[in-house]
Amino acid sequence: MWRSDLFSKQEQTRDDGIVELVSTFVLLGLTQPMILFLSAALMGLAAPGLAGALADINIFAAIALFLVFDDMMQYWLHRASHTVPWLYNLHRAHHNARYMSVRLVYRNNLFYYALMPGIWFSGVLIYLGLGWVYAGYIVVKLLVITGAHSNVAWDKPLYKIKALSPFMWVVERVISTPATHHAHHGRHADDPAVQYKGNFGNLLFFWDVLFGTAKITRSYPVSYGVENLPKATLGQQLAWPLFKEGTEMEAASEQPKSGASVI
Repeated sequence: MWRSDLFSKQEQTRDDGIVELVSTFVLLGLTQPMILFLSAALMGLAAPGLAGALADINIFAAIALFLVFDDMMQYWLHRASHTVPWLYNLHRAHHNARYMSVRLVYRNNLFYYALMPGIWFSGVLIYLGLGWVYAGYIVVKLLVITGAHSNVAWDKPLYKIKALSPFMWVVERVISTPATHHAHHGRHADDPAVQYKGNFGNLLFFWDVLFGTAKITRSYPVSYGVENLPKATLGQQLAWPLFKEGTEMEAASEQPKSGASVI
């Protein structure tokens, strides 16, 4: 918190703090628990005989199920959110900030996470008996995601150690790192370190490598946000489409930010 000036970011506004505080507490206190319990309850009605059916499967098979049905599904939602205008309106609050910080991890429209298939699938897998696996999996995932959003870049000093270069070559193609994820938050299209229309991975950056949206530069954008992003009100950021003061947001998903895939 001290190293990153957590509560005093350059270019932050009053709305930034409100959006981050509200979206974080609503997700952790309401949306995610509600979906996990609701999806399990629906499974109980639809397939009561399957409760705990996967409880004894191999631990690596169980982790693989969460990687596919949670993390890969989140990759595809994230990717779609940068292509489909109405989905972008639900996601753009995440990119509205002109800084990188762990504060951004849960910064999204309040309805965005309700549409996230990975949370619903996770509830189903918990119902099938993989609750303890999820408990460990989600801790690891959040450690990686938090580290990837942090402006205290843990990977930067490791890139400087020549002997670690082969190791880091593997790491940056498997999990999200500050360098690869900061690229997704870069502001300017002509910045070589920016990949706004790619680097969508959350826990695994491997999905970007596999599906052709990866850009790896081992460098960091000079600034953050979205170039020429139209202004959004506090209401739009938190609760679009309930607050539709204008239609200027729709154009933002068409930002011509692309970068060649470098894997």
